[in-house]
Amino acid sequence: MANDKTHSDRKQGNGRTESDKNNDTSLVNSTVTTEEASGKMPKQPIAEKTSAEVAHEEKIAKEGHPHHPKEAPKKEAPKKKPKANMPPAPPKEGELIPRKKSDEDDQLIRMAFEDRDWNEIKSSNSWAIFKVMSEFVEGFEKLAKIGPCVSIFGSARTKEDHKYYKMAEEIAAKLVRHGYGVITGGGPGIMEAGNKGAYNEGGKSVGLNIVLPFEQFDNPYIDSDKLITFDHFFVRKVMFVKYAQGFIVMPGGFGTMDELFEALTLIQTKKIGRFPIVLVGSKYWGGLMQWIRDVMLDQEKNVNEEDLHLVNIVDTPDEAVRVIDEFYSKYLLSPNF
Repeated sequence: MANDKTHSDRKQGNGRTESDKNNDTSLVNSTVTTEEASGKMPKQPIAEKTSAEVAHEEKIAKEGHPHHPKEAPKKEAPKKKPKANMPPAPPKEGELIPRKKSDEDDQLIRMAFEDRDWNEIKSSNSWAIFKVMSEFVEGFEKLAKIGPCVSIFGSARTKEDHKYYKMAEEIAAKLVRHGYGVITGGGPGIMEAGNKGAYNEGGKSVGLNIVLPFEQFDNPYIDSDKLITFDHFFVRKVMFVKYAQGFIVMPGGFGTMDELFEALTLIQTKKIGRFPIVLVGSKYWGGLMQWIRDVMLDQEKNVNEEDLHLVNIVDTPDEAVRVIDEFYSKYLLSPNF
């Protein structure tokens, strides 16, 4: 009886029998197994953080962990603003400068490598000779009786309001007042200024123009009977030198340098007389002349000391004209018109 009572108490203890408890345990195990299989873990209750824990986390977020200090953010280098109208950086020694080639450039290069038979060479060269001859003949006929003249070289890009334009115009006007004619390249810029100064003073204004794809066109201040247009640079340069007894060289580019050194070479090699060469603008020409002295003369010995005395550097129209006058007075020459 006691055993039966005990068994009854166990059954009625919480109203749950041992078999009920075993069933609950198997149900829980089944639930956990199902949740694990699906990859989801049962949610754990989140304990609220104490004020001390919150303060500690804020300190770490602000100052970094004591064993893993927070890296300071890298400062980006300030971007350099591009400067407007700045010239490109000069090339390094030995560096090739890429040049944009046009279709015309390609055509000229290809023509130079074309294979031609003898008849084509003979006919094309023959016509080229006649073209060159005709330019020489026209130049000689128009300039033969021109009288003493001074050639003025300079850039075609110089604007009318530029100080060098005004100086070239004044130099040409003064030369005419002293009895000289003026020869220029016949184009815009410094050439126009030279012709303008001579034309306005009633002197002889000669323009030796050349056909170019850009920049070059004849200016309106050339005497109509003294405008000659060339196709060949070398013929044009012959006329510059042959009919001028002095050279005024204003600031300019490659063409001006070509004309300047052509005159210097002919004088140095005694192919023409030692006519005066005047460079206007010491600030512009000073660097070039210093390089000639330091490198060509002192360092490389490619010129002689006396070659540097072939040029005169001046800064005013009066000084430029005075050099020309002194040359003529030295040789007891005077303009004949």
